Amino acid sequence: VQLVESGGGLVQAGGSLRLSCAASGRTVSSYSMGWFRQAPGKEREFVAAIIWSGTNTYYADSVKGRFTISRDNAKNTVYLQMNSLKPEDTAVYYCAAVVGWYSDYELPFRYDYWGQGTQVTVSS
Repeated sequence: VQLVESGGGLVQAGGSLRLSCAASGRTVSSYSMGWFRQAPGKEREFVAAIIWSGTNTYYADSVKGRFTISRDNAKNTVYLQMNSLKPEDTAVYYCAAVVGWYSDYELPFRYDYWGQGTQVTVSS
């Protein structure tokens, strides 16, 4: 499966962005999806995940209450709505996919497929 992120950009603190992750090659209805981010000089970190069925979502503490992950299996697309953005949210955001579901969904190595990333920059 191929993943392509879009929707990144430059936004002022307090603003919003919606990232999209479009999948091709296979239907993602059986894939659990995650969003990760990586800032310069830092390790890739977990942001949010959604189980293949869409019934459960999980968030890093740093984004809980501000970000929302969702999926539209009919469109083979996963979204990350980001509100109340902060300068510390600045990073390259990646979506990732794995068949099924694993309890260690926060770990990057768990995912088999990755997009190329989209830059999000939040100015103060």
